[in-house]
Amino acid sequence: MEHKIATLDWADLAVIAVAMGISVIIGLYYRFSGGKQKTIQEYFSADKSMNIIPIAIGLMVSFVSAITLLGISAENYTYGTQFFVINLSYLIGTPLVCYGYMPVFFNIGAISAFEYLEKRFGRASRVVAGIIYWIQLLLYSGVVLYAPALTLEATTGIDKIWSIVGIGVICAFYCTLGGIKAVLITDVFQGGLMFTSLFIIIFTAAHKVGGFSEIWRIASEGKRIQFDEISLDPTIRHTWWGLLIGGLGSYLSLYGVNQVQIQRMMTTNIKSARLALWLSWPILAFLSALTCYSGLAMYSYYYKCDPKTTNRIESMDMLMPLFVMDTLSNVPGLPGLFVAGIFSAGLSTISAGLNSLAAVTLEDYIKPMYSFCSGHKLSENQSIVCSKILVLVFGISCIALAFAAQLLGGILQASLTIFGVVGGPLLGIFTLGMLVESANEIGAITGTLISFAFCMWIAFGQPRPLPPKLPVDTYGCSYNFNASISFEEAFEKSDSSYFYLYKISYIWYSVIGFLITMALGYVISNLSRVALKIPHDEPDPQLFFPFIASRIKKRRLQTEINQNRQFYTSTVCSSQHDNCPNNEE
Repeated sequence: MEHKIATLDWADLAVIAVAMGISVIIGLYYRFSGGKQKTIQEYFSADKSMNIIPIAIGLMVSFVSAITLLGISAENYTYGTQFFVINLSYLIGTPLVCYGYMPVFFNIGAISAFEYLEKRFGRASRVVAGIIYWIQLLLYSGVVLYAPALTLEATTGIDKIWSIVGIGVICAFYCTLGGIKAVLITDVFQGGLMFTSLFIIIFTAAHKVGGFSEIWRIASEGKRIQFDEISLDPTIRHTWWGLLIGGLGSYLSLYGVNQVQIQRMMTTNIKSARLALWLSWPILAFLSALTCYSGLAMYSYYYKCDPKTTNRIESMDMLMPLFVMDTLSNVPGLPGLFVAGIFSAGLSTISAGLNSLAAVTLEDYIKPMYSFCSGHKLSENQSIVCSKILVLVFGISCIALAFAAQLLGGILQASLTIFGVVGGPLLGIFTLGMLVESANEIGAITGTLISFAFCMWIAFGQPRPLPPKLPVDTYGCSYNFNASISFEEAFEKSDSSYFYLYKISYIWYSVIGFLITMALGYVISNLSRVALKIPHDEPDPQLFFPFIASRIKKRRLQTEINQNRQFYTSTVCSSQHDNCPNNEE
């Protein structure tokens, strides 16, 4: 007897339709209210009028995609709870963003984060960094759209074509009409659906197995409760050091210098932006705790009959939808509410990407190109029309890339790794500019490109070992199955036979990229300055971290004092007036 998977009924589809319809209504509301999205400042920055709560939730959900909800729960089911430690690195990184990176971007007041690089280094650095970011975020948005569609098709019967087109069109529609205001307000609604989905999983499992304490007991006996890995070995997938240091690098790359998050912070003043970021951390940590615990909850239900081993699912990312359909398919509308939460996780990430991609493309490429070709600037009306067209075009592009993803095999894991690989070099070039006064464009671009190439090599070089999984059982299965293992597992080599760099955990990629960019950028900047005899101009203090800016201002003040003293000595005192200082002094 084979175990069949239930599918959604009309009540579930109605719940999904209502949830998606609310996002559309929010977009329409902001299109026809307030300033009606007629200026660039309102469309991309909400005229700095947003409240703290929507910004805090928006900062939290921007990169919490369906892949995150499905993946972190599967992570805890498969590898244990060690990953939760990464939330401590987010706490460490929050003040660094608030009092380090954030003041610099507020000083220049730019819509595009990459405008900073042009002010600090030059036009070429802005173009290079912008292109890397543009390709990466567009590809990631397409993957975020494809991943839940594939999973839900396999477990709920929803055709992935309808999922991809439906989510893509809805997202492009409300982003195009409502601008950043619609994106942030829908983030609040979609964030609520994400929490609801996780509560559904946890309370259902607790009811099935006999309570929350029973979930923890079963997980503990199955060796899923793990917080004791403190090794310094970078080849171990998750350790305290890797999650704290590597997690900090990832957090700073996402919240310190990423266009998506900076654009959200710029929708208010710096004081409110700091408060919003501080508030977003406990919300993110709570969501992370729920997601991790949901993995344990599902383990407590499947620990006697693992669905991956019995071939009920093709990958562990399908575990959460399978659990919902196995346990709640007899409750009309509830599976639909869960699916709406998964869709919402995708919507929040894609909408953030579309809006920021449009902002970067307009500010970094179209406006400069138009000014160069025509000799004058884009008008406000032309800019807003162009922005809406860009959002729509990028939305359609995401749909196309989502369909293309199914033709590229390992694109899901590859794209998630790229997200970390790109973040380190980009964090490095921004930090180099804000921290090192002697850094120049030659060093910044060279360091970034070499770092990016190196990270791509170690991230995608083959062959590479599979991470060890915790044991699973099938002794409690009540249906027939043919157990199988993957090709990679069947031909897995001994760990010592792999090239060392290919064994390094993905959690370190952002830190490696950051350090290489900083080191090469500093060395090449100073060597090129000497070799090319580039003069060292006095830098603009606003382009540096506050403590560096303070040092520059003090040095500049001391220089002015010395110059005034020399002027006084050489001119006023040339007559050897009694009040003048002694020449020997």
